[in-house]
Amino acid sequence: MSADINDLTIQYEEDGQVLVQELDKEVLTKGAWATLVFRYQNWSKAKNEFGKEMFTIRRYQKRNGEYFPKSKFNISSVDQAKKIIAVLQKWTDE
Repeated sequence: MSADINDLTIQYEEDGQVLVQELDKEVLTKGAWATLVFRYQNWSKAKNEFGKEMFTIRRYQKRNGEYFPKSKFNISSVDQAKKIIAVLQKWTDE
């Protein structure tokens, strides 16, 4: 893993081919427990192109000076992301 939160990534390559392309990331919390949100695309071998944009929220625990993945929640589409945003906005406006 990584000792620097800014070096955490979900980008993944196999045999020189990027299979998970990280488009962006935001650090939500830092410290012993870090939370990051990533925007990414998966490579489709069948279509020979990257698929739709997706999002994932990842939690990392820092132990012995390095971050280790602990949990994740994948948001499979822009539509699902917008629904989550709407619910959270409603709840935080109450």
